[in-house]
Amino acid sequence: MSRPLIGITAYFEAARWSDWVREAVLSPPAYAKAVGKAGGAPVLLPPLDPHAAADYVRGLRGLVLAGGVEVGAAAYGGEQDERVPGAQDHRDRFELALARAAVEADVPILAIARGMHVLNVAQGGTLIPWLPGSLGHDRHGRAGAEHVIQVSVSSRLGKAVGDRVEVVAPHVQSVRRLGGGLLAVAWADDQIVEGVELQGHRFAVGVQWHPERGTGAALFDALVDAAR
Repeated sequence: MSRPLIGITAYFEAARWSDWVREAVLSPPAYAKAVGKAGGAPVLLPPLDPHAAADYVRGLRGLVLAGGVEVGAAAYGGEQDERVPGAQDHRDRFELALARAAVEADVPILAIARGMHVLNVAQGGTLIPWLPGSLGHDRHGRAGAEHVIQVSVSSRLGKAVGDRVEVVAPHVQSVRRLGGGLLAVAWADDQIVEGVELQGHRFAVGVQWHPERGTGAALFDALVDAAR
């Protein structure tokens, strides 16, 4: 059986190797390895021209909206919090266009961390730009802090990972208002949304944590199965 082509969003910024410093398309290898292990053929998508998003999607069988820097508040009509690192507007524009094109074309999507926020904003939702300020604690943003996520057992996410999953996933943004068609299907104990799904779509799942880091093979299996 041929391997379905799975696009993975990536950074586009300066990088250094040997004596060279050049702009490069960058992605942690864990995403490509997870897609490959699940039976897909991974390909990186440089965030260059939002107008090319539909062309990319026509050539893909699945899409991973990968993690990365926080989504800029301008993308959802909010005000940028000064505590949030500077947004990468070029990446926001490209990935929002890509997400919308993939939803319209019914291409399977796995949206991870930042990617879940991109999917939510692409569907008209909004974000909490600085979670510690809203909650009064920074438990979600502490590196290495484990927490247990409750998952709806009837959801596609629940069928892949079970009703409870322990994750290490520091984040300083979160879903505020869900985008059109999205359902919350996973929550932290303080009711912060940790997983979403798009109703009526072949497969569109977003998670706040990083399943590519060795513990989420079932989610990548589900993505590639849907892509086939």
